[in-house]
Amino acid sequence: MLDVGVSGTTMEDVRDRAEVSSSQIYHYFSDKDELVRAVIAYQDETIVGTHEGVFAELDSLDGLRRWCAGIVEYQRLGGCSGGCPLGSLGAQVAETDPDARAAVASALTRWERAIRRGYDSMRSRGVLADDVDTAPLAQSTLAALQGGLLMAQIQRSTAPLEASLGAVVRHVELLAVG
Repeated sequence: MLDVGVSGTTMEDVRDRAEVSSSQIYHYFSDKDELVRAVIAYQDETIVGTHEGVFAELDSLDGLRRWCAGIVEYQRLGGCSGGCPLGSLGAQVAETDPDARAAVASALTRWERAIRRGYDSMRSRGVLADDVDTAPLAQSTLAALQGGLLMAQIQRSTAPLEASLGAVVRHVELLAVG
């Protein structure tokens, strides 16, 4: 699905790629919609789960810079292909599968909460001012990440991702105390 898209993937494609029988596929997934939701759940746990751990320890501007640099390096190593698997799935199902769209929206909300907890930690440690509203800050960080990943994928360059995440860091630096 991540290689050829949701609409370009059949249950037979999955069977062949997994090198299993049709009965094994249909034992776990009654239809393609169920398979799509399972892929979304997997990406939620893999991507968002990883970032929850990262943002649980994010409590400084240097930590934010390291996270941004890590994202850029990961994209550079992958040749800027694929973008964000979760965002890509969301774009593919948003207008055609309300249940899958809702699952992706839930995963993105979870990711946003993880980012917010990192910013809340920065605020509680005195890195960010007490009056900083971390909710829109987290939302804009995730939006910048998703947009930067999409542009990096299309342009096959980390430059747009570096620009969008750089803007996030500069904005957070402006909100920092002292």
